[in-house]
Amino acid sequence: MARSRRILIVGCGAIGGIFAASLAYVAEIVAYDANEAHVRAIRERGLRVSGAAERLARIAATASAAELAGRFDALFFLIKSSATASALRQLNAVMAGRPLLVTLQNGMGNTEALLSAGDCPVARGVTTDAGRYAGPGHVEHLIRGKTWLGPIRGDMDDVRWLGALLTEAGLPAEIVADPMDAVWSKFVFNSVMNPVGALLLGVNAARYEAREVCALIDEMAAECERVVHALGGRFAYDPLEYVKKVRAGQAPLSKHAGSMAQDIARGAPTEIDELTGFIVREGERLGIPVPACKTVWRLVKGLEIAARHRRP
Repeated sequence: MARSRRILIVGCGAIGGIFAASLAYVAEIVAYDANEAHVRAIRERGLRVSGAAERLARIAATASAAELAGRFDALFFLIKSSATASALRQLNAVMAGRPLLVTLQNGMGNTEALLSAGDCPVARGVTTDAGRYAGPGHVEHLIRGKTWLGPIRGDMDDVRWLGALLTEAGLPAEIVADPMDAVWSKFVFNSVMNPVGALLLGVNAARYEAREVCALIDEMAAECERVVHALGGRFAYDPLEYVKKVRAGQAPLSKHAGSMAQDIARGAPTEIDELTGFIVREGERLGIPVPACKTVWRLVKGLEIAARHRRP
């Protein structure tokens, strides 16, 4: 009988909570999250997932890296991009066993941070699952999707076991030799739809019902695609595939307007610099005009400040 895998979920919010609760049925899961109220609720009542997949998972959870001990087979990074480097420093004590370091995070810069952590194998990917943090001990699974994952440092064998485990847990995963095609597809989607959702106050319908907004989304996507192609990137699927299905009535309109809208609602920093900001910086470096992306990036930078001022 194969031994049970032990996995540390770094960031047990929306996607982290969905993955933690699902994987708890096939592996030993430990959640590490800075939200002490969330951790306390998980310890006392378990981790509840509602929505697309209803479940209650009993897992270990901590808000203190000092409490983490023992060997982990993998560390899943599902925190904000800006927190990756800091989290790695705090987790130095659990790196001795050379766990697989995995990022499904939005934005650019996360892989480079993980590669700086000794000689651990590193895997990168994306997921089209979507969710939201609903409160302490509770996340909502809004959209069931698929996960792509592949090695950045190491080989396919370092990642295959995790793909099989995810699929067994009800999170369909495809292991690919080069994950960047899928990463670029999801990156462009997030760089366009997330900031637009934030600017529209988290009302998803407004991203589809206003012709002017639809035109803005298409212009931003075209700019992003030009930059990605100039960087040598390719797409595993059309970045706006889901958007086009919703517009055509082939997919339902969800109430999810993206994590950036949720960040603005609670006055928290967004990942605008790691998403749309990356397109703006690379566009300027490559001499590719990105006026729509630049305007939206500037507006969200101001929106972040406005949201902080509005908080009591």
